[in-house]
Amino acid sequence: MKKFILATSAVSLFLSLPALAQDSTNAIIDEVVVTATKKADGESVQDVAIAMTAVGEAQIDALQIRDISGLSFKMPNVALDDVGTARGTANFSIRGLGVNSSIPSIDPTVGVFVDGMYLGINNGVIFDTFDLESIEVLRGPQGVLFGKNVTGGAVLVNTKDPEFEFGVKAKFAAESGLRGTGANYYAMGSITGPLFGDKLAGKLGVYYNKDEGWFENTLTGENVGKSETLLIRPSVKFSLGGNSDIILKYEHGESDGDGPVGQSHRNGFGVDGQIVNFDRYSFDNANDETGNTDVKWDQIIAEANFDVSFGNGTITNIFAWRDFSQLGTSDIDSTPARVFHADFGTEQNQISNELRYAGTFNNMDLTTGLFYFKQDLAYDEVRNLLGVAVPPTVPGLIRQFGGGRQDHKTFGVFANVDYALSDSATITAGLRYTDESKDAEIASLFRNLVHPAIPNSAQTAPCSVIAGTCPYDFTGKINTSNWSPTLGLKFNSSENRMFYTNWRRAYRAGGFNFRNTSPAGSPGPFEDEQVDTFEVGMKSSWPGVAKLNVSIFKTEIKDMQREVNLPNANAGVVQIIRNTADASILGLELDGQLIITDNFVLTAGLGLTNGDYKELLFDISGNGSVGPEDFALDIPRLAPVTGNFGFVYDHDLGSLGGLTLSANYSHRAEAAYTDSNRGILNAADRIDASLAWAIKDGMKFTLYGKNLGNNVQHGNDTQLPPSLGPVALGGTFAPLAKGRVVGLELQIDY
Repeated sequence: MKKFILATSAVSLFLSLPALAQDSTNAIIDEVVVTATKKADGESVQDVAIAMTAVGEAQIDALQIRDISGLSFKMPNVALDDVGTARGTANFSIRGLGVNSSIPSIDPTVGVFVDGMYLGINNGVIFDTFDLESIEVLRGPQGVLFGKNVTGGAVLVNTKDPEFEFGVKAKFAAESGLRGTGANYYAMGSITGPLFGDKLAGKLGVYYNKDEGWFENTLTGENVGKSETLLIRPSVKFSLGGNSDIILKYEHGESDGDGPVGQSHRNGFGVDGQIVNFDRYSFDNANDETGNTDVKWDQIIAEANFDVSFGNGTITNIFAWRDFSQLGTSDIDSTPARVFHADFGTEQNQISNELRYAGTFNNMDLTTGLFYFKQDLAYDEVRNLLGVAVPPTVPGLIRQFGGGRQDHKTFGVFANVDYALSDSATITAGLRYTDESKDAEIASLFRNLVHPAIPNSAQTAPCSVIAGTCPYDFTGKINTSNWSPTLGLKFNSSENRMFYTNWRRAYRAGGFNFRNTSPAGSPGPFEDEQVDTFEVGMKSSWPGVAKLNVSIFKTEIKDMQREVNLPNANAGVVQIIRNTADASILGLELDGQLIITDNFVLTAGLGLTNGDYKELLFDISGNGSVGPEDFALDIPRLAPVTGNFGFVYDHDLGSLGGLTLSANYSHRAEAAYTDSNRGILNAADRIDASLAWAIKDGMKFTLYGKNLGNNVQHGNDTQLPPSLGPVALGGTFAPLAKGRVVGLELQIDY
């Protein structure tokens, strides 16, 4: 309640002044200036010779984007999903390159950067965002300018800077899934303006969300999936004259709520859940452990920009610090019985600094710099197994304790050159050198066992890696270095049409497995993953008529890193991390819009992919050997078809303002989740729509619906064994994502 009072009081300060209504079709048509090339003044998305999608502030508002995953179905070959195991953990995949894990020691394939700060782990990525300038999604490896773990691509989240002109923005929203679901409330706002003439500007943003639980426990009728989130973001901007400035941004966030809402349905082995079994295309669930997730983070980002005469350039320095902690409890068996529950904890502290220069010399644009990153990471896991055999006051008959610690450092130096061969042709060449080290200590879960129901049988005492009480059975260190090159050519055949081709390489660092659950597994290390992409594309527009972007790519993956998930009768699930294969992916992407009239715009996108294994280094099918059946398996997270089609229509009401009607249909084909293809992710067919009434004095009401067809999606599809010890189990741990949502939003902008 205190959080609600704080947020509501802050937001209510922002409601006294009016603003002009936005023209939504113009927002869709307008090109977004992007930061992807790290040039001082940015570039239009249509001028950047890579496949990417960018949405600006107006588009984010129109789409009611509350977090990054809200864009998941709006882009070809992009899946920005929550893994579901630990709330807020990214399970991002671009062009079929993604992870299927919540283990924090596994580096992401898709790097997420907030105001230039790289987020070192997947945990804590998908939490509510607001007051954004833009979101940019870069498809394919981005090894030169971004470097760290961007084999699949990069997501750039840019929050709004303080401004010297006074401005206020506020939103209130209430939404629900209607029948059987709890309400979900949002309140957010920001105020900005001068603090000291034209030298110092300030900004304060506040965000609050209270979710009363979208899901209904099928057996108890209780609403589950509840959460409460608060963000506070003050910032200041010091103007040093010209384009030189210093921007300081601080953010405090906290979110607590229920654990994952897991569903048990027939697994890929054809084994039904033996305690409960539901239709995988329903939202039915029956967990006896509601679980919890408690997350807190603080971060500081300091950006300094200095104009220099050398090359008429800009020197930029971005220093960032982030402290993150998460505790949680999950019902992994997804049944009303205490068979397999787990507790986990993650603590991470990171600092980073990027110093770069961007300038122009005659026909050459140069971007070069240095990057440093350091993080300290600790992870705890406790598995409570076979609790059905002991009194309710005892967590489990068998308890496993373990996890790991890791010191992680990265240093990089990079340079990228765009050289104009003529007025229409430009060649691009770039290179990045990266040196990376990881120093890990791991406590294997199968070595730290407690049997509280049977005295004198305990092999060890309960322990915690974070608290420093777990004995480590493995220590290891890796140090790797690599060179990531890129080479490209773009040709402007006209003012509004550009053709390009490029070759890009990126690496994903090797590492260690904090969740070592079986003697058959291994704490590591596993080796670096190398990804090369060859791409040709076209970006074209016919002003006032249409826009069409096309890209064709071939991706070669060497030493693909995978977490192989296997059901296990002793541990429940075993995760084995290996370099499993070399693979190849071929794909096509189309993204465009058609302007029917000044106030009616059609949008569409299409992604097609096909991939296969070239060489297998590990038994991914789980049958004991590598054979033809392994080569026949689908690459996990590689959806063969993604697509979307929509429209935006504005209607002028004269003195009453204007109406905007928008709708979008999205499709993502079924894809494998596990390497064995036993676990699958449902095909997605979503319909989103909204009707907005913008009053000319600045107030806008929006009635919106998301996933109106109530499509069922799961964050993952982990396969459970036919039995855990003596208890028949079967089925799956498949955390559910929300279905249909209908809401009403009030926005005031001044």
